[in-house]
Amino acid sequence: MSKKIFSIINQKGGVGKTTTTVNLGTAMAACDAKVLLIDMDPQGNLSTGLGVSPAKRSVGTYDVLSSSKKLQDCVIKTDIPNLDVITANENLLGVEIELSADEDRAIKLRETLRSTSSGQKNYDFILLDCPPALNIITLNALAASDGAIVPLQAEFYALEGLSQLLKTIEDIKNSVNHNLILEGVIITMFDGRNNLSNQVEQDVRSYLGAEVFTTKIPRNIRLSEAPSHGIPALIYDHKCTGSAAYINLAREVLNKSGWVIK
Repeated sequence: MSKKIFSIINQKGGVGKTTTTVNLGTAMAACDAKVLLIDMDPQGNLSTGLGVSPAKRSVGTYDVLSSSKKLQDCVIKTDIPNLDVITANENLLGVEIELSADEDRAIKLRETLRSTSSGQKNYDFILLDCPPALNIITLNALAASDGAIVPLQAEFYALEGLSQLLKTIEDIKNSVNHNLILEGVIITMFDGRNNLSNQVEQDVRSYLGAEVFTTKIPRNIRLSEAPSHGIPALIYDHKCTGSAAYINLAREVLNKSGWVIK
């Protein structure tokens, strides 16, 4: 099986992108896959959720996009076996202006990941935690990815921005990345007792069919608590409903990718 790169993307904030990146990556690593998480958001929430202090984020995604460092020079090994991370800091805020005059600004990340000297061949999966915006950072992520995974909150406005996001994915597929696909939509913050959650799920599944993952991520307090401890929910409380859901999601993603779970 060849390496897979996935963007975890939604232009709306607070829908579970970072929670999904951290816990999906952790569950994949538990299945013996070698996983690299890349924090593409200047807020650095992914880095915080993995317990990487700001003092240890002096190099990271900004240096990769600006080509000032090689990929392997920015990798931090986490305490979780098989799981590495490239962090983000406030320097990433300036990358859009810095790349604006660069003809290759949309494919800087892709070129780095394709480089034979980048060290990326050591990984089975690379997950890109995108910012809540359709900007040059997100464009770089999608241009470098094999697939897009879209966390979609089970709430009233969920579908409002989905069509725009799907159009963006299609536009990038038709221009800079012909291999890009919608890997799947994952319904997050789901509450089965809530009629609205059930209606949103029904609408999304009728709209996208098999492109919606079977697994739903429940609204779960342990998922919310884990980042404050700097560890994934799967380690904070591996028995909670949120952790169980991400383990099931990992199985779906891995099976779809042809990974043999041992």
